[in-house]
Amino acid sequence: MLAASVILVLIWGLMGGLASAQTPRRGGVLRVGLNADPPNMDPHQSHAAVDRQVFQNLFDKLVDINQDLEIIPMLALSWTITNNGRTYTFKLRPNVVFHDGTPFNAEAVRYNFERMLDPAFASARRSEVDLVQRVTVIDPLTVQIDLEKPFSPFLAVLSDRAGMMVSPTAARRQGRDFAREPVGSGPYRFVEKRPQERTVLERFDRHWDRTAGNVDRIIFRPFPDEQARLANLRAGELDIIDQVAPTDVPALRTDARVRLLERESVGWQGIWLMVQVPPFNNRALRQAFNASIDRRTLARVVFGETVTPGNGPFPPGMLGSDSGPNARIPERNLDVARTKLREGGQPGGFAFTLRMQPRRADQQVAQVIQSMAGEVGIRVNIEIVEFGALLSQLRTQKFEAILNGWSGRPDPDGNIHEFFVTGGGGNNSGYSNPRLDSMLDAARILTTADHRRRVYAEVLTVLNEDLPYVFLYWPREYKAMSPKLQGFVQIPDGMMRLRHVWLNP
Repeated sequence: MLAASVILVLIWGLMGGLASAQTPRRGGVLRVGLNADPPNMDPHQSHAAVDRQVFQNLFDKLVDINQDLEIIPMLALSWTITNNGRTYTFKLRPNVVFHDGTPFNAEAVRYNFERMLDPAFASARRSEVDLVQRVTVIDPLTVQIDLEKPFSPFLAVLSDRAGMMVSPTAARRQGRDFAREPVGSGPYRFVEKRPQERTVLERFDRHWDRTAGNVDRIIFRPFPDEQARLANLRAGELDIIDQVAPTDVPALRTDARVRLLERESVGWQGIWLMVQVPPFNNRALRQAFNASIDRRTLARVVFGETVTPGNGPFPPGMLGSDSGPNARIPERNLDVARTKLREGGQPGGFAFTLRMQPRRADQQVAQVIQSMAGEVGIRVNIEIVEFGALLSQLRTQKFEAILNGWSGRPDPDGNIHEFFVTGGGGNNSGYSNPRLDSMLDAARILTTADHRRRVYAEVLTVLNEDLPYVFLYWPREYKAMSPKLQGFVQIPDGMMRLRHVWLNP
């Protein structure tokens, strides 16, 4: 039997410590610039990273992560792991209420898992929690979750949307309209969402953490144009923005109007290839396209020193980052590209459409790739698509190639499993390889880092041959903000936890 592990961290650990020795100031309106309009306000249906920027402040999770990617308590104060890693027993925080005044308790936890697992509901989280066999209420503040088999990343999964608890009363009443008026238990409650204009939250005075919710309101505004987003920050119309264009980083480092934070991230970026339809149902053509790309040149020309050329889903510092092909950046090889074109029956090259959202850096990446691939006769047609429509095309697999990445998760499983396992919730390419499925599932039940690393090396060797996705680079994590914003703690997952921030006059 696996020895029981009990984790109990003081509330101060949850806060990550205050970023300033000053006493937080109450009041004011915090204005946040986002890279896109959040498409879905239901955490159990959400597919977009930008949704999570709002969720961090609207919903509490069972657990969270800190700056070092360690699991820390939130709604779950402590937990034990028994039954050879198959049983998790959570002790829940008392005196927590949802924004509609109903209590958070073990029954609410059970409802949230049943909601995510309900096939009729078709939750985007179902593949993340599908190993859950049973959720048992032990008492009002104790809940037991039994898994089908050991699952090493389970706590890491619960530090994101799968661990966000929605009000059972509101979810039952609203059904599929829950996203129109979401109800959580976070320090800020939902007020309104005007598509393509703003999303508004306001302080929830009954939140259990009395040190949270320092500002009166948070207004999230979408700015797909990077220059407009930054210009509004510099002009004092915004207090913080979620993304910074790499080309703006050097100037921001010396800009007195802006405070810039940077660190390594946990995400990856690249190109989805639809393997179910031509031209990329032909593996040799996928390999030809991949061989035409010079990742180092691409990174240098478009991003300077703000990204790292990448060839896998595990950025530097993550378990598996030194595994197999992930650790080796392939050299561009036009001879191999031409050989693969001949093997694929297209010696003169072929054409496809590469779609992306309207971001300047994405367009520059596409143009560089267009030029590189063109040298061997691969004609890349560039098409810009609004972000929500782009996500819809990804989910419905109606594309040839899409430039889109992943914001990353603290455990390596969250960066690979759902994207490449057959039928995975994020498997946008329609890829299926039973051998790879077995290896990905095996990595989930292994408990030692060395064993998991060896399995991931084999997985990456297969992915490097099959290429349902072309990994290009690992981005760094940047946040830019007004100097008057205080108390912000930067977390590697890129999500803005605004619970404890405040505004100085």
